[in-house]
Amino acid sequence: MVSICEIVQQALATGHLTVEAENQLRLLLQTTKYGSEEFNAFMALQKSAMAGLVRQESRHLKEPPHLCASSCSNI
Repeated sequence: MVSICEIVQQALATGHLTVEAENQLRLLLQTTKYGSEEFNAFMALQKSAMAGLVRQESRHLKEPPHLCASSCSNI
């Protein structure tokens, strides 16, 4: 299984966190004992996501469609 640090490194390198990687992280955080290196990597990922440097695929799947078609037709 992939480690927390590997998932974080890939997300930071690509700027994208897939749903699969997010689920792997969730499972790893719940079922494994992790040290300060893994915790710090996870916190760096959280900060990057909050700053918009990493895009979470799961958040974009839940976004409602834009309503521009009806509101922008008069432009």
